[in-house]
Amino acid sequence: MNLEFTHKPDYFLFAQLIIRHIENYVAKHPDADNAIFDLRDIYELFRQDKASATTNLDGIMNIADEYKVETLNGDEKLISRYAIDAKNNSLLIDFNTNALAALKNGKDIIAPDASVHE
Repeated sequence: MNLEFTHKPDYFLFAQLIIRHIENYVAKHPDADNAIFDLRDIYELFRQDKASATTNLDGIMNIADEYKVETLNGDEKLISRYAIDAKNNSLLIDFNTNALAALKNGKDIIAPDASVHE
């Protein structure tokens, strides 16, 4: 018997959801230069997809940290560093200050090219 799995997680969709969540967070907290999200909120954001909010979260964040914002110095990554803290059930995100300032000034986020990722 051969079982083939047909479900493939869409990391790019979940990365897009994280980025939109970050955009909303930045709009609500304009003084923030980092963010801490409870993993239960990420679980809800991902429509209760437990695998994406736990095991696959690092892969999703690897894509999310490729999103850029146009700055005076060229396109810069919005996320400078992230960490998944399982002990405290949280996702810690540090922002690139130039990209964050440009985002606050109305610049658009530039998504990574999905065709060049493995």
